[in-house]
Amino acid sequence: MYEVVLCVDSAGEAVPEQVDAIAGLPQAAAEIRVTVLHVFGDNPSGASATQVSSVRRTLDRLETAGIEANVAEESGDPASTIQRTAERLDADLVCVGGRRQSPAGKALFGSVSQAVILGTDRPVLVARPTMSDE
Repeated sequence: MYEVVLCVDSAGEAVPEQVDAIAGLPQAAAEIRVTVLHVFGDNPSGASATQVSSVRRTLDRLETAGIEANVAEESGDPASTIQRTAERLDADLVCVGGRRQSPAGKALFGSVSQAVILGTDRPVLVARPTMSDE
């Protein structure tokens, strides 16, 4: 079984593209198991990842594609938490959603996707949301 950690933030802007990219992998429905990971920066109310609409949308899309999935939730710094979770699950692939940012925006605000790419030895698939004005 090919293990994929699919990282979903609260906005979930790239969820359709992330699921499509995973569903397009060879033998996706038969050979891939996905862990949908949501990292809470802070979770004082004790919310569950399944209460996050983007996580639910991701699970629905994976089910429609016939791909086995489960949910994991963590709290902390997103990039380091994603890396630790991928290692703990011995993931074969990490899938993150990219965002379009200017170079100045990247320098000022950083990028979780960039930090994951640079901080892990596992393959990382970055799926960007489709922009309607392109």
